[in-house]
Amino acid sequence: MNDDVKSLMPKADMTRRGFVSAAVLATGYAMAVSPAAAGAISTDSQGLAAGAVMIPTPGGHPMPAYAAMPAGKGPFPTILVIQEIFGVHEHIRDVCRRFAKLGYLAVAPELYFRQGDPSVLTDIPTILSTIVARVPDAQVLSDLDAAAAWAAANGGDAERLGVTGFCWGGRAVWLYAAHNPKLKAAVAWYGRLVGNATPETPKQPVDVAAGLMAPVLGLYGGADQGIPQDSVEKMKAAVKLAPVKVDMVVYPDAPHAFHADYRPSYREAPARDGWARALSWFKANGV
Repeated sequence: MNDDVKSLMPKADMTRRGFVSAAVLATGYAMAVSPAAAGAISTDSQGLAAGAVMIPTPGGHPMPAYAAMPAGKGPFPTILVIQEIFGVHEHIRDVCRRFAKLGYLAVAPELYFRQGDPSVLTDIPTILSTIVARVPDAQVLSDLDAAAAWAAANGGDAERLGVTGFCWGGRAVWLYAAHNPKLKAAVAWYGRLVGNATPETPKQPVDVAAGLMAPVLGLYGGADQGIPQDSVEKMKAAVKLAPVKVDMVVYPDAPHAFHADYRPSYREAPARDGWARALSWFKANGV
């Protein structure tokens, strides 16, 4: 284990550039979703090496990230955790620690770090218009490759690589499963499936379905007002051409972000069932 991993800080509220509001420092959650619900899950770092790291990227700009892994000697199976639109705030860091408690190296790269810091913005429309809309898919895929390479060099097992993501990150999961031939398994939580092409987002998951290189589990809410069920049905039809196994589960009464235990959208039953399915999916597919 090299010095970068040994220096992982146990505090989860490390920030990307050293500038962040007092509210974010106090709660750990992005301002647009603060305060967190009283029942938000909090996973401690006991027995883990967990904290902020910097990941080299091909463009020469170090990428901030949060990583968590067991304190013992690896190599550990690796999960790339892709953020929601709010960036790598406390919920995403907690998900990393949950994986680490189960024996994984989990790393969540700050995929907007070139475009801005969503944690200090107070409303979702501003985050979408000023940051998310400016993030190219090509940049995201390259940065995920960089995170996977960092993990392989810092206690992770390159032969046991998985990816999961939520909302914006759920969409990126599908794209990454069609991008990295070394990926073993993927789990997408309520990621958008269809949409118009833009210079930054030239293809949507439905467009890459036939080219998936890793098995994908998709977890969706039947009451998700942002992801209509007809788009889920389109994806189900498209993945019939995929050369790998794909399973799409729809929880009939679940809204968008049903796994987000810090938000009113949280639904315990589908969140727990989805988490159990995710872990089984990774295990069954070699992660």
